[in-house]
Amino acid sequence: MADKNDIPVVINGRIYNLSGYENTDYLQEVANYMNSKIAECKASDGFRRLNAEYQNILLAINIADDYFKVKNETGKLSAQDDEKEKQIYDLRHEVIETQIKYESAMRLVEEYKEQVNALQRKIIQLEAEKTRQE
Repeated sequence: MADKNDIPVVINGRIYNLSGYENTDYLQEVANYMNSKIAECKASDGFRRLNAEYQNILLAINIADDYFKVKNETGKLSAQDDEKEKQIYDLRHEVIETQIKYESAMRLVEEYKEQVNALQRKIIQLEAEKTRQE
């Protein structure tokens, strides 16, 4: 198992120690995300007028909103991926069927060529017999 990482980060002007099994770059990325969400909320006049409890709830709602949007998009992409996989499977199946038909047709072509050659030999033979009879 990976080692647990501890990293001091600044969130909203205060220093916090983040801990996790993720690498330190990821933990810093989480802190950066939090800072950007806080800055986004603080840019609203309405947010600044709210008391701290409501600000925290609004911040949590914004983060939850981001989460659910990403989750929904991931679900859509997963469904699209499943559909593409099915299309690829169907196309591969179609290619195999076409290849089998092609090989069957090529065998028929070879059989017909042999029949044509046999008939041409028969024509030559019959013409030769006709010429001898004349």
